[in-house]
Amino acid sequence: MGTEVGRHQFTREDRARHRQKVRQCLDVFAEMLRGSKFEFERPMTGLEIELNLVDDEAEPAMRNAEALAAIADPDFQTELGQFNIEINVAPRRLAGDGPADFERHVRASLNAAEDKARTVGAHMVMIGILPTLHREHLTLESLSANPRYALLNEQIFAARGEDLEIRIDGVDRLAATADTVAPEAACTSTQFHLQVSPGDFAAYWNAAQAVAGVQVALGANAPFLFGRELWRETRIPLFEQATDTRSEEIKAQGVRPRVWFGERWITSVFDLFEENVRYFPALLPVCDDEDPAQILAQGGTPQLSELRLHNGTVYRWNRPVYDVVGDLPHLRVENRVLPAGPTVVDTIANGAFYFGLVRTLAESDRPLWSQMSFSAAEENFHSGARHGITATVFWPGLGYVPVTELVLRRLLPMAYDGLDAWGVDAGERDRLLRIIEQRCLTGRNGASWQVDALHRLEDERNLERADALRAVLQRYIPSCTPTSPSTSGRQTANPRADQGLSRRSRAFPSIKGERSCFDLRSTAVCP
Repeated sequence: MGTEVGRHQFTREDRARHRQKVRQCLDVFAEMLRGSKFEFERPMTGLEIELNLVDDEAEPAMRNAEALAAIADPDFQTELGQFNIEINVAPRRLAGDGPADFERHVRASLNAAEDKARTVGAHMVMIGILPTLHREHLTLESLSANPRYALLNEQIFAARGEDLEIRIDGVDRLAATADTVAPEAACTSTQFHLQVSPGDFAAYWNAAQAVAGVQVALGANAPFLFGRELWRETRIPLFEQATDTRSEEIKAQGVRPRVWFGERWITSVFDLFEENVRYFPALLPVCDDEDPAQILAQGGTPQLSELRLHNGTVYRWNRPVYDVVGDLPHLRVENRVLPAGPTVVDTIANGAFYFGLVRTLAESDRPLWSQMSFSAAEENFHSGARHGITATVFWPGLGYVPVTELVLRRLLPMAYDGLDAWGVDAGERDRLLRIIEQRCLTGRNGASWQVDALHRLEDERNLERADALRAVLQRYIPSCTPTSPSTSGRQTANPRADQGLSRRSRAFPSIKGERSCFDLRSTAVCP
């Protein structure tokens, strides 16, 4: 989301020119697909993690500019809110110890960045939504300085013509209004990128859509918002509502939302880009001087900037990406369904499960999407977000089944086969998928951990909700990101988690550790 946009006002002529240019880009893209002008022989994978910044009192720290200046690493970039930053990990191949290489790089980068961010009074947290976040933290003033964010805010509310309404019915109920897109900044996610060929793109995107509900159920890590216990992955309904350009009347007419699961299985990547152009007006009608048709005719690679920028303002949970690296174009599926955290190894395990599972499904002789309606996949997605690891989902041949049973019986073996097909070392495959297995056996993930911690603090210590949520976050950080790996195969709870929950100027440990705190081998699974 960090692309710089310089223009601050758009005229009618800008919008008309942009519409013409983006349609030209779409035509050129179609011609490129016919000509097979894409790099895919050595497919790469990528990873992005959005992070929250908190102060010593576990409150949101509006210091991303200072933190980024202190970190001084181009892998770290700004995000929507001043309490957000993002790490973009360089692409890697999965073969061999690719997942372990991701893990080592992410762990080292986050530890180094945390040490530097501390010098400006900020600490990094990998979590879907900060439990200590309140409405007063989400205002126009809390948006980052990148002009793109102010422009997006302006354009979304110009399209709506009225304030946003956020309504989420979960364990508790939330009804709130907002006059900016700042509530979107509450949602911090993990994004997996998978490079695929044009011919395989539809199969991989369909597979990613089919398993999105399972992913979010297993990885849920955002049960709280504004002091309320809502969905186990509250990030999903919040993001769907916080960037909605439609008024109630427009919704009633069936106009598609910009945060979109989609409405059908596809046969080509072109389907998605064409839908984006056909259904969604431009939010940022910025044009450059490139003539994509001329560049393609001369044997070059067009950037298709207008199409790419427009694509970036349609927030599909599995987004198609066109990119150019070294004058070679490629296509990626960007998987955006998971929250950040809780740990580095949990993140890598989530990636291993996803990459392995979609490989097996995409290469299946009988595609899953030929046996399953698209509406069933969307229902699974929202069921997984609402209920988390206790969700029940639909699966062909099984009907409605607990998601943990589905994973243990059907999906984990597929993920094993898929990682084998990617060439991942057997030891890495087993280590990471065992974490997914143990989540299913224990019924514990980030969201259930947070909820259990909250209820214990409220019931046993008689804490008020705000104090209990702060204590949850203060315990989450050292428990889910232990300061050092155990050599005995067991972790002990960090004793600082029980000391002085309201102590001022607490220092938070760095993001370290070797295994998930939700693994059965760990004793630090509950506050």
